Amino acid sequence: MYDLIIRNGTVIDGSGDASRCADVAVKGGLIAEVGSKLGAAHREIDAAGRLVMPGWVDIHTHYDGQAIWDSELAPSSWHGATTAVFGNCGVGFAPVRRDDVPYLINLMEGVEDIPGTVLNEGLDFNWESFPEYLDQLAATSRTMDIGAQVPHAALRFYVMGKRGADHTETPTPAEAETMGRLLEEALNAGALGFSTSRTTKHRAADGSPTPSLSAGDPELHALAKAMRRAGRGVMQVNSDFGPGEFETLRSAAEVAGRPLSVLLLQSDKEPELWRETLGQIHSARKAGLTVTGQVGSRGIGLLMGLETSMHPFAARAAWQEVADLNPVERVKRLRSDSDLRRRLIHEPPVRNDMIAQMIEAALPKTFRLAEPLDYEPTPESGLVAQAAQRGIAPLQLALEWMLENDGKGMLLYPFENYAEGSLDVVREMLLDEATVCGLSDGGAHVGLICDASSPTTLLTHWGRDRQRGPGLPMELLVKKQTRDTALTYGLNDRGLISPGLRADLNIVDFDRLRVRLPEVVYDLPAGGKRVLQRAEGYDHTFVAGVETFSGGAATGERPGRLIRSGSL
Repeated sequence: MYDLIIRNGTVIDGSGDASRCADVAVKGGLIAEVGSKLGAAHREIDAAGRLVMPGWVDIHTHYDGQAIWDSELAPSSWHGATTAVFGNCGVGFAPVRRDDVPYLINLMEGVEDIPGTVLNEGLDFNWESFPEYLDQLAATSRTMDIGAQVPHAALRFYVMGKRGADHTETPTPAEAETMGRLLEEALNAGALGFSTSRTTKHRAADGSPTPSLSAGDPELHALAKAMRRAGRGVMQVNSDFGPGEFETLRSAAEVAGRPLSVLLLQSDKEPELWRETLGQIHSARKAGLTVTGQVGSRGIGLLMGLETSMHPFAARAAWQEVADLNPVERVKRLRSDSDLRRRLIHEPPVRNDMIAQMIEAALPKTFRLAEPLDYEPTPESGLVAQAAQRGIAPLQLALEWMLENDGKGMLLYPFENYAEGSLDVVREMLLDEATVCGLSDGGAHVGLICDASSPTTLLTHWGRDRQRGPGLPMELLVKKQTRDTALTYGLNDRGLISPGLRADLNIVDFDRLRVRLPEVVYDLPAGGKRVLQRAEGYDHTFVAGVETFSGGAATGERPGRLIRSGSL
């Protein structure tokens, strides 16, 4: 007798093949059979009118800290993720010496917008080596499986000390060898890969560039040789892809003999650069290398509200009068004090730093985010255009929109993947055979972004709701977020509804499926805030055959475990 049979559902199995009506039987945490008239089970679910799909395999998250204190791993778990890989972009928390903890926290706070107070409160750092960190992760069960990568910044700082963050310094041959030895040790202990950041966007909270930014060929090749010796792991890279950069990474991947996976997105500053990078990916693939581009499902956008880390009034003197008020008192003051509103709208900023400049530049591409959520708004619906139509200042309208919903109103500024004012570029990326889904950033940018909801947007926007151009086949979308992402990291046991593979499953009411409005909550350690988005339409989520979510609510079951390379 089976443990579970899901009957009468429309199965989209993750292979890219056409959907079909079929029953799915589960036994011992694995898919036992897919077909019809499968016999009896201890539990049966009638999935008539529902989609039955593999659980999402999310390979680009930043739960390095949150996975220590939080077994639910929201919001990714709310959106059907059953596997999460973190340690991306070269940042993380191992290896580390106790005296170096403040530096790694400062770096994570700056690069991934996770408050230092939260990390100081939530992490005890009772590990030093990366294998010890893995053991700490393995000690807790969760709603989903997790996997970790070795972050270049932490590794470099551990070996070189403060010199590791000094870009006038290079590691000695002995230091490079030590980095390689530690990486090999971590991979043999179960790390899923090695990640590095080579983008100027990544800076510590004190403004200093991430340590791995200027790592040269000798250092990269020493690490690549370690990956070759271990015979394990993916090399994950976030880069600006300036002249010669892809060649540098390709050379390292050739030395490693391991897969290379790079972030692929459109920058407003160089809107055609991604095409050049994609061409280089295809060239490398033709030469026999395993290379993928990680792409998103929507524009990468900052969320701006009265409680977020960034918004149009943050650089204005009048804002300081309400900045430290609790949200209720702040809204009350803003609504009652007309002079305060006048000064917020009309007085110039008192700062002219990078953030202030970014906010000013954002206004022409800022939109109101309201239900039903529209992640592909037209230029005519933007803040500046709408303010001009009403004959008022853009900042006046921005304040009106932010005061909506009892002061919970949100603005969206899509600063990447939206240079032409549509998502046509994202569609082109998703259609390419060399890409996989991989820009959700779950657990990161907690005061600015909540792209952990992007797998849900992937289905709803591209598979059902798009109005400004053609959508995409559901079978392709599911494959991009399940089997393709699983295979990118060598997770051959999941991402596909097929006998013998893991019973990680989502049962979805597609007619009801949607992303809810983002909201700011204060549930992190030390009362830290984060932006969260819930979903509707996930009827059931199973991890290894155990139901973790039912009707969008956690069941309390924690079947998720640490995945170690070499154990699959």
